[in-house]
Amino acid sequence: MEIDRNTFFREVTLRVSSSLVIEEALRATFDYVSRYIPSDTIGLHRVDTEQRRIIAVAEVAREGFVGTVQDEQPIVSMDDEMIRMIEQLRAHKTVTSIYNRPQEKLPRFVLQCFPELQSRSLLNLHLLINDEPIGGLILSKEGHDHYKQEHASLLEEVKDPIALAMSHAWRYRELSRLRDALAEDKDTLTVELQQRMGGEIIGGEFGLSSVMEMVQRVATLSSPVLLLGETGTGKEVIANAIHAASPRKDAPMVRVQCGAIPETLLDSELFGHEKGAFTGATERKRGRFERARNGTIFLDEIGELSPEAQVKLLRVLQERQYERIGSSTTLKTEARVIAATHRDLAAMVREGSFREDLWYRLNVFPIHIPPLRMRRDDIPALATYFVDRKAREMNVTVIPRMDAQTVEALQSYDWPGNVRELENVIERALILSRGGKLEIPSLGTAGNETHHPMQAHETFQPQTLDAAIADHICKTLSVTGGRVAGRGGAAELLHMHPSTLRFRMKKYGIEVKRQVANTATSSL
Repeated sequence: MEIDRNTFFREVTLRVSSSLVIEEALRATFDYVSRYIPSDTIGLHRVDTEQRRIIAVAEVAREGFVGTVQDEQPIVSMDDEMIRMIEQLRAHKTVTSIYNRPQEKLPRFVLQCFPELQSRSLLNLHLLINDEPIGGLILSKEGHDHYKQEHASLLEEVKDPIALAMSHAWRYRELSRLRDALAEDKDTLTVELQQRMGGEIIGGEFGLSSVMEMVQRVATLSSPVLLLGETGTGKEVIANAIHAASPRKDAPMVRVQCGAIPETLLDSELFGHEKGAFTGATERKRGRFERARNGTIFLDEIGELSPEAQVKLLRVLQERQYERIGSSTTLKTEARVIAATHRDLAAMVREGSFREDLWYRLNVFPIHIPPLRMRRDDIPALATYFVDRKAREMNVTVIPRMDAQTVEALQSYDWPGNVRELENVIERALILSRGGKLEIPSLGTAGNETHHPMQAHETFQPQTLDAAIADHICKTLSVTGGRVAGRGGAAELLHMHPSTLRFRMKKYGIEVKRQVANTATSSL
């Protein structure tokens, strides 16, 4: 087919420069070039002479398939023969190479890696900037003897715009990768700032001394850690302490609230996805394991994972590798796993609701965090800390102080909500207090009364842990009149994120309207 070379140059330049997204620019270029040069596929690769490797960037086929390698995985490690070939191309300023019978010209090890090339014809455009090779654009066609010198000559017309456009696209991709990394790792900086502002663990020398001793022993290792304890005992604080005392302290620590991730989004949240992998995937996203890199990943409330999610997590723990959704590239993780739960995982294993093999993977080094009622001597120091911190947050000018009677009242209470409940009580006390004395709301009598005043005269009936959690959420919603979020809402009282509480409500079949109705009925 006859073509004006000026027209060809202009049209290819427009298409290869039409987008900084490499796959889109390559598709537009292929759609035009394939009209004049026989080809089934067009592929782009980058040459890294320093690391002696060739890196696949993207590939487009006539059928519409677009392949991409976002993490710069080398497809070929160059041997001395290929290095000499590249040097010869550079010395002779060779722009194109024709391989109508690749088995006769390509290095043997290349054909061993890609035996399908033996049945194809190849036309390679060497991409150079300032006479330095940066990569190549390869057209291929099934069968032999498809390419002629006139095809190579036509492709040479557009060597410069293609080289410049692809170079800019590579740099754009790297900038996008760095941008995503900065955006997704901001929570790591937040954790680090929190550790520096208040890294001391209150009770570390008293009620938590045995826990802190175990933290110091395991921090320098890479073994998984399982933190066990009631809700509100400070499992995340201990996880932060392990990370801060480890050689990984300068790497990210990424938190995963297992009970708050819907099943349909679990793969994407943990492992990430590629652009276009599913409806709504408008851009590439790194998962939590990828963000953790060589740092720590904290799996909070791991007992909430569904059986399907347990299988996916087990594979990562066993093989230390995974794939993003929509990608065939296998990624590796060296992140240290710290898991936490308030549930009895051993009992869940016996019941069949938690995988035994996953349990053994996690239960390498368990640390039991005692509830606050088992370390009452820590309560005065914790209360003082919360008074000072909450007063600063609330801009309280005159900070009220606790007298001996107040301290005694705090120590005599059983604290079913543990440290989290103590923090909430102190905040309410600061709101209610007028003057120099901290006025603590009524806490009840430890030991003799139940933890929930509305159940004080009920006969205790054993129930499953799920039923107890659902019952507690229902009663809290009853107290708030069905209000979930906002000041005074159930999420605040339970010290939970509103989305986490709504997920639990959905899980246990709790409806807000029903709670409001129950509250109204009980008040008549």
